[in-house]
Amino acid sequence: MFKRVVIKLSGEALAGNRDGHFDDNVIDRIIGQIIEIMEKGVQVSLVVGGGNFWRGRDAKDGMDRVKADQIGMMATVMNALYLTEAFRLQGVEAVIMTPLIVGVVTEQFSKSAALKYMQNGAIVIFAGGTGHPFFSTDTITAIRGAELDCDALLFAKNVDGVYDSDPRNNGKARKLNNITYRDIITNDLKVIDIAASSILEERKLQSVIFGLDEPGGIVTAATGTPEEIVTIGTMVTV
Repeated sequence: MFKRVVIKLSGEALAGNRDGHFDDNVIDRIIGQIIEIMEKGVQVSLVVGGGNFWRGRDAKDGMDRVKADQIGMMATVMNALYLTEAFRLQGVEAVIMTPLIVGVVTEQFSKSAALKYMQNGAIVIFAGGTGHPFFSTDTITAIRGAELDCDALLFAKNVDGVYDSDPRNNGKARKLNNITYRDIITNDLKVIDIAASSILEERKLQSVIFGLDEPGGIVTAATGTPEEIVTIGTMVTV
């Protein structure tokens, strides 16, 4: 069982299969699992994407990339706000931290404050990405994981781990139980971006890439044995 983790959730995950921005049934299942691992003693932080509102590919031709990325940063703040209320309704304190100032809506990131919240049983939600354009939420997940001395990073995806080729295009694609960051970079597997992979490789942090739709996937990824973890995902090491 890991003692401190950062979980990466895509914005699309919050929408589930609905046309709207949020699927409360999906969100409640996610929160229920996070509460379960917190009750087992795991300190949890969360990075949330904004793809249910906006993705870079939504930008029209000629739109400034910096502005497009800033819209995405604000989308992650909206998702974080929704999640804090969902956690509150389940009796769990949740705090949003951002690298940029968002009035009284969020707190500016502080390592010591984030650790104190987590040690006191609250969940910290990181929104706003890195605060700079051209970086993904994978990158800020790696940065926060390194800053907070996390035992592992848990990347919840729409596929149950890393494959040797795209399983959506290749019915014979083979799931990998274990892989290194160097393999991800060298083979351009795109499961997490190159910047995140490089940071995690340098800091020697392990990750679990797993399918969010897997029943109890978050619980298994955070508290399972290595043998159990590879049944729901892929372990990534140096």
